[in-house]
Amino acid sequence: MSDSLKKVPDAADKLGIEPVGRLLLRFSLPAITGMLVNALYNVVDRIFVGRGVNEVALGGLSLVMPLMSLMMAFAMFFGIGSANLISIRLGQSRRQEAENTLNHCIFLLMGAGIVLTVLGLTFLDEILSLMGAQEGSLSLEYARHYFKIILYGTVWMQVGFGLSHCTRAQGFPNVTMIAMIMGAVLNIILDPIFIFVFHWGVEGAAWATIISQFVSCIWIISFCFNKKAVIRLNPAGFKPTFGISREIMAFGSPQFLMHFALSAVQILINTSLGWYGADALGVQNGGDVALSGMNIVNSFAMLILMPVFGINQGAQPILGYNYGAKKFDRVLKAYLLAITAATSVCTLGFIAAQGFPMPLIRLFVPDGSAALNSFAPWAIRVTLLMLPFSGFQIVSANMFTVTGRPRISILLNMLRQCIVLIPCLVIFGKIWGLWGVVAAGPVADTFALFFTGTMILLEIRKLRSRL
Repeated sequence: MSDSLKKVPDAADKLGIEPVGRLLLRFSLPAITGMLVNALYNVVDRIFVGRGVNEVALGGLSLVMPLMSLMMAFAMFFGIGSANLISIRLGQSRRQEAENTLNHCIFLLMGAGIVLTVLGLTFLDEILSLMGAQEGSLSLEYARHYFKIILYGTVWMQVGFGLSHCTRAQGFPNVTMIAMIMGAVLNIILDPIFIFVFHWGVEGAAWATIISQFVSCIWIISFCFNKKAVIRLNPAGFKPTFGISREIMAFGSPQFLMHFALSAVQILINTSLGWYGADALGVQNGGDVALSGMNIVNSFAMLILMPVFGINQGAQPILGYNYGAKKFDRVLKAYLLAITAATSVCTLGFIAAQGFPMPLIRLFVPDGSAALNSFAPWAIRVTLLMLPFSGFQIVSANMFTVTGRPRISILLNMLRQCIVLIPCLVIFGKIWGLWGVVAAGPVADTFALFFTGTMILLEIRKLRSRL
């Protein structure tokens, strides 16, 4: 065949041609930036609420965290599920099926957003009453005002965040990065205006969040109709197929179940903090103080783990495409490079948490109460004891998803988030109270590390045998 007739590699084809290290860097940096920026939606809200309202309001946002995780779970369910399927279909040169997957994705995301909005607004008080606040908690009222406004933006949060995974799967990580940067910068601008200038309190933080997410959503959707995209949205030609929806849900189920479990466990943690906080901290509002302290801990953990999720997402299209193309040597190389990068990030976060806890806490609450300043530094050090190994756990669990065995990935994610952590929370809480609740996390991390290590060693041997 003459050179003029040879197919010019497009963005997706390059996933199987370019050096793996260069690809991982090119895909991970935008994903890391995007995930960090996405984390800022929540973290910036907490910083401004802690500084502009009070530390009890910060506890109110902690009550909303399980619900935010649940909403994120549905966006990942359909978004990451579609992205995994798109990567594999592009690697198999089945482009029409990849495009039909994208059409399925947006309709599934819109449907999920509408259902979540209606249910949330209809049963708002009943839902919040299940989030773990004790009777008489001042944090509950702050949570109600914040989450009611967040629900108004559920549809475009689902669509924007879900579709962003699909643009990355096509070979355009920068599009996702730009969308998240636009939203985060707008959120950072609007937060102080709504909180300090307009004096809207937690409601101002919520409005800043949903306005910013709307802007990000519009950017992502506009690209999905752009001619530059490898595959484009075509609602007019959409042909609903249960088989494609089932495959999307199969590929997205590990991330969905992980975040669903995270939501359930967070409710249990909130309840435990409320039960044991007053006795352990020696103040009347000890439950609210404990909620605020753990909110700070979780915010810092989010800032560290979001780059790891970015590395994981950057590796996903490389792993999926090359596995679909049966280039197993490239699959192994991409996995090992992703593990190395993720572990480096987690180790730096561990050093910061163990060495400088008070500056991190004062970032959120400069003039915290004595009870908060006593509890939070200890909590951040203990909670993040196993942080250096979290990158290995996250990337390894995803490895089984891209190789077509999502059930194993579900098991690995559920081990830490649910199967081991829940018994630890209950047993340790009864024995050691508040301190036991905090210590349950690193114990569950240790167990999950050994189990994941065993499974991934077997997987690597299998891939090497197929080279």
